Amino acid sequence: MRPDLPTGTVTFLFTDVEGSTRLLQELGAESYAEALAEHRRVIRESCAAEGGVEVDTQGDAFFFAFPTAPGALAAAAAFTEALAPGQIRVRAGLHTGTPFVGDEGYIGDDLHFAARVASTGHGGQVILSAATAELVDGSLTSLGEHRLKDIADAVAIFQLGDESFPPLKTISNTNLPRPASSFLGREAELGEIVGRIEAGARLVTLTGPGGSGKTRLAIEAASSLVSEYKAGVFWIGLAPLRDAALVTESVAQTLGAKDGLAEHIGERELLLLLDNLEQVIDSAPALSQLLEACPNLTLLVTSRELLRVQGEIEYPVPPLASPEAVGLFCERARVEPSADVAELCGRLDNLPLAVELAAARTKALSPAQILERISQRLDLLKGGRDADPRQQTLRATIEWSYDLLPPEEQQLFARLSVFAGGCTLDAAEEVCDADLDTLQSLVEKSLVRFSDGRYWMLETIREYAGDRLVRRGELEALRKRHFDYFLGLAETAEPALWAQHTDEWLPRLDPEVANFRAALGGSIEREAGEASVKLAGSLYPFWELRAQHKEARGWLTAALAVGRDAPPHVRAKALVAAGRATAWQFDWPAAVSILEEAVELCRELGDVEGIGRCLGFIGHARLFTGDADGAALALNEGVELARATGDPKSLARALYNAAFAPIDQRDFDRARAMLEEAAGIARVEGMKLLHALSVLHLAYTATLAGDSARAARELDQSVDLLEKLGRTMWVPVAERYRALGALLDGDVDEAETLLLRSLLEGRDEVPQQDLPHWIEYLAVVAAAREDTRRAATLWGATETLFETHHLEVGEESRQVRERYREQLEASIGSASEAVASGRSMTLQETVDYAVFAEGDITV
Repeated sequence: MRPDLPTGTVTFLFTDVEGSTRLLQELGAESYAEALAEHRRVIRESCAAEGGVEVDTQGDAFFFAFPTAPGALAAAAAFTEALAPGQIRVRAGLHTGTPFVGDEGYIGDDLHFAARVASTGHGGQVILSAATAELVDGSLTSLGEHRLKDIADAVAIFQLGDESFPPLKTISNTNLPRPASSFLGREAELGEIVGRIEAGARLVTLTGPGGSGKTRLAIEAASSLVSEYKAGVFWIGLAPLRDAALVTESVAQTLGAKDGLAEHIGERELLLLLDNLEQVIDSAPALSQLLEACPNLTLLVTSRELLRVQGEIEYPVPPLASPEAVGLFCERARVEPSADVAELCGRLDNLPLAVELAAARTKALSPAQILERISQRLDLLKGGRDADPRQQTLRATIEWSYDLLPPEEQQLFARLSVFAGGCTLDAAEEVCDADLDTLQSLVEKSLVRFSDGRYWMLETIREYAGDRLVRRGELEALRKRHFDYFLGLAETAEPALWAQHTDEWLPRLDPEVANFRAALGGSIEREAGEASVKLAGSLYPFWELRAQHKEARGWLTAALAVGRDAPPHVRAKALVAAGRATAWQFDWPAAVSILEEAVELCRELGDVEGIGRCLGFIGHARLFTGDADGAALALNEGVELARATGDPKSLARALYNAAFAPIDQRDFDRARAMLEEAAGIARVEGMKLLHALSVLHLAYTATLAGDSARAARELDQSVDLLEKLGRTMWVPVAERYRALGALLDGDVDEAETLLLRSLLEGRDEVPQQDLPHWIEYLAVVAAAREDTRRAATLWGATETLFETHHLEVGEESRQVRERYREQLEASIGSASEAVASGRSMTLQETVDYAVFAEGDITV
């Protein structure tokens, strides 16, 4: 390791030259070399003056490390000023973290993150991460939250000074769909909607019948507002939903909220476009409460009816003006304006979707022929009806387009309505007997859309297609084929997901969420018990990996209620899944109750492996809640059962699970014997993950037993095994165990470095019941350093996390608390307000505070 490299909390500074290739061509080789040499001299002198250490240089790029954030910022300010307004323009990025220093230099996510921050800027611009911005004084400008390549969550970015630069080179902080067609007309309406939001309206609802252009107008309005919302602008398509309770779940999934939607949004400046809300309008009270809880949240809604909640502003979307409608028709049909086109658009009430459907027919019919044929249909359908005339017009237009289809296209058009949220070609072929030529024809006629490898319909058209499916008498048969297809997909994915083949399978399943919901909802509604339980049980690993524990529990509970007579092996699998989902919500008593029912079914089936898995879950749930004797009873039964049956893999799992009970009872020798036996069996049987975890917890046991040397050896071995598997989830846990050992040995500095680094790496991956330990130990670190306010804040958060997760104080916490009892009591007793502040934090706020804050922080 280089002895001159700063350690502990380090601020990285990356620089490079903007447009170096262009400069070389403009200046010529000799002049460019001179300018580059001067640029290097200025940067090196500026950084050295502030204690910066040059880590690396390549071409025109530098990498420096500083022991303090203010020093790094001062250096960046100095060389930026010295180089201005010269021909060489340097962009600089700063990020502060606690990197690991190996033999070859710095290692870890902080290095990667710092480089990503630097890459977002422009020449003459100094960019800072939130971690650095919190540590410096000076004139900083917030540039809002941005998404960086390979970084999961949006991050706050700051700039030195207030000079105007082009937008950062980041992934746009929005998921707004990119419409395939251009936006025509509606400039006045667009200005009115944006103006109302900019004037302070927080709930604007665009109303009008299907096909009036609400969605297209709303997307355009939201797009124009992206730069105004620091936390982003996001679209949530609600057309496939029929359960109002899933609206906030869908929003949470889109935003990546894991510990409560309102808590996740907090005070962030965010705009959500909720599209097609009318069929889940009962979600209005929940959305109103969300607005009340989140003061900087704005909702832009499209719906055929109002939410009718306080603060709502309605914007009825009018038909297109006549010139705009004619322009839309001519642009889509590639024809010149004419009297026939103008009359046709007028007959179609200038409804955008009706105009587009008519325009799609100009390959076979002239505008005059379309006008002649559709006029008769409109006159027929409008007579004597009380419905909205514009809705009648649109239905007549869709029906006219449908009637022009040949029989095979009519059949496929109706059948495709069975999909919620669209489908792949493979699904269309298997469920609907589709062929590519027929699908392509429907796309060309604007009745079906194609994007991102999926075929889908506008909701208004899908409603009509669904009506035709009912009239054709094919609805139940198609629902059955739809269900069977998605059950097969879930059953195929299930073992692959448990084997962690997530890169392949999660992207395949994510677009099918609406179809899975439709299949499950339909089967539960029909009280198809066995089918419902099968699908819910097979989908569980997808839900768990996507952290959708609430939705998983809801579907599994509903499926098990209608599937009481499902075959025992089918019901047992779903019960285990329901128990896991319930445990992830920290409802331990309910989880144990569900798992005990699963045990009884497994006993009836003679499913030893199933019994063992259930007993393992039950035992650990009891351990978490302080029932050490009950835990030992369940866990030891699992071991005895596995020994009796002679199944080595079941025995290895049972021994591993059972070892945690004697650990909590301070019987470290017994725990070690169990884990050593588990590790030996797992190694022989090729159970690579269990082998690695057994070695990891041998190290954990040694740590608590006070054998530091053995713990260090076994931790190194376990991390090596885990990294070979690519299992990043457990590596941060291993680092926390290293920090635990450092704390018990009194090495506070080493403990803090390990805790901060592993928390940054693992905050979104590790089991949530482990996160309170990181917060607890960082509170201890702060107390040991007499950082009273930080210690008290983190301790208040720790108390809340243990309470809300229903966790009892286990052996590792007992040892740490006893070791630092005096320091903790001193901090807590002298800063009661800080304790109260910590108790009010959500899990996400607590983690952000623990990682970034020297004081309060808003992220």
